[in-house]
Amino acid sequence: MIDQNYIWYPVYTRSRAEKKAYKELVRKGINVYLPLKKTVKQWSDRKKIVDEALIKSYLFVYISAKEHAEVLMTNGIARFLYFSGQIAAIPEQQIQDLKLLLATDADLEVFEYDIKPGARVLIKAGPFKGIIAELASVHNKQRIILRLQNMGYAIEINTSVAFVEPL
Repeated sequence: MIDQNYIWYPVYTRSRAEKKAYKELVRKGINVYLPLKKTVKQWSDRKKIVDEALIKSYLFVYISAKEHAEVLMTNGIARFLYFSGQIAAIPEQQIQDLKLLLATDADLEVFEYDIKPGARVLIKAGPFKGIIAELASVHNKQRIILRLQNMGYAIEINTSVAFVEPL
């Protein structure tokens, strides 16, 4: 029997194909999330603000097991991410946290490597209130790190350590 439960899954796209794959998945009626950030691009004659994928070559799809093949048959999609031999799943709360982070004007930085586990903290004030994160020392400053489970990525949030409390 095929599982009918819907879960968020990270999918890997071909290089620089995030927006095209996103549009194709939407056209197919699949619930998909592409986190975008605004970036200033410099050309020789002008500067322009463009929307760019927060995490390069990644999309998040909210599907049941029966839709896996349909996602893989989408132009621009390369594969699902695997963790410990199984397709990685992302908790709903982390998708909501990611949406909250992108809704603010905060300066976000994405690390493409796994950060060693540190103290888990609850952000108790500011625009990120209620988010559970990890505290890490980066470049001799205390910053808050939000880890995306099973993906090997982390997002650095510039906020005051005074806004956190240990769990």
